[in-house]
Amino acid sequence: MATLADSFLADLDELSDNDADLIEEDDVDAGNMEEDVDGDMADIETLNYDDLDCVSKLQKTQRYNDIMQKVEGALEKGSDISNQGLVLEDDPEYQLIVDCNALSVDIENEIIIIHNFIRDKYRLKFPELESLVHHPIDYARVVKKIGNEMDLTLVDLEGLLPSAIIMVVSVTASTTSGKPLPEEVLQKTIDACDRALALDAAKKKVLDFVESRMGYIAPNLSAIVGSAVAAKLMGTAGGLSALAKMPACNVQLLGAKKKNLAGFSTATSQFRVGYIEQTEVFQTTPPALRMRACRLLAAKSTLAARVDSTRGDPSGNTGRALREEICKKIEKWQEPPPAKQPKPLPVPDSEPKKKRGGRRLRKMKERYALTDMRKLANRMQFGVPEESSLGDGLGEGYGMLGQAGSGKLRVSVGQSKLAAKVAKKFKEKSYGSSGATSGLTSSLAFTPVQVCFHLLSPGS
Repeated sequence: MATLADSFLADLDELSDNDADLIEEDDVDAGNMEEDVDGDMADIETLNYDDLDCVSKLQKTQRYNDIMQKVEGALEKGSDISNQGLVLEDDPEYQLIVDCNALSVDIENEIIIIHNFIRDKYRLKFPELESLVHHPIDYARVVKKIGNEMDLTLVDLEGLLPSAIIMVVSVTASTTSGKPLPEEVLQKTIDACDRALALDAAKKKVLDFVESRMGYIAPNLSAIVGSAVAAKLMGTAGGLSALAKMPACNVQLLGAKKKNLAGFSTATSQFRVGYIEQTEVFQTTPPALRMRACRLLAAKSTLAARVDSTRGDPSGNTGRALREEICKKIEKWQEPPPAKQPKPLPVPDSEPKKKRGGRRLRKMKERYALTDMRKLANRMQFGVPEESSLGDGLGEGYGMLGQAGSGKLRVSVGQSKLAAKVAKKFKEKSYGSSGATSGLTSSLAFTPVQVCFHLLSPGS
């Protein structure tokens, strides 16, 4: 039988073996990690961020060129009516539209990459420009227009930016800390701007093709927001199926730009509104109701996109019905509130109201009834001046009190029924007691009838 010390030594040997295995595994993992790091560093070293072709590669891909050739051919040929009897998924034109939607998303991402490249290069010349002009295409146009010019009063930016932003950019450029770029860096920046503008033109061409086929692909959505806006919504969302799965609050924000007000008022600026602000319904709505109309348009557009994704109504009647519902609701919002009607008084009753009687009600009426004195004080005799407490008509008037002829106040004192009844009840209660406190008197009391009977009895 093993002793306790032997068992402890056996446990220690097992622990030492496990530690050796763990150390070997850690060494293997560390070696693999070093190999991965070395591979990543090699990739980073081979990637040249100064070369635009290494950063932007979409325009050189075969997929981009094939889709653009098909789009240009389809635009030249026009819409093919013969394929409109096919199932939507089997139609080659629909497949091209799906590819165009995916390509538009890739173009958007590529423009953002090129925008970062331009911004990194041009930051040495005008570092404040990126905080004043947020949109990538506008930024590329402005950079290409300005170039290496330090005096922006010599550069015409009309048509590229709003007048308020142009003023802010000009003032900021006069105090900037930037310096002119070298000729090589400037040329790379201008080439990047040209590439970004070319990608934007290709994206517009793709959206034009999708817009021309919207009446067949999404008739209900096009009936609500129009073909142009429907194409932009589908292109930004990544297809009709993706748009149908998107909630209405996100559809409202598709295409929204980050706006720079440059310190101006936010009262007239439409925040949190994307492509939907380009619809006819939105533009014809009064400014005070546009945000409500935008939310309503986004909700109904989502419903129409779901109908189109399942081919529920190829005729577009559902979209037209939803558009009529939107227009009716907006017209209802603009109606003035109904005028407040004057409330007529109730018709007076010619007959006295039937109130419940009873002993309690009679007691209450008798308790609060007008006395004869108050009735006379409330009356005035025609042609006779009334007497008053202070004389000469001052103070409280006495009315017809004291005008009976003797010059004194004459009031016919009559005991009320309630007072008589109370007095009678009190008398009945206290009738058996004489009220005397002497000890010689008896508590025995006789009524007058009993006294007479006692006197007339023979034994008295």
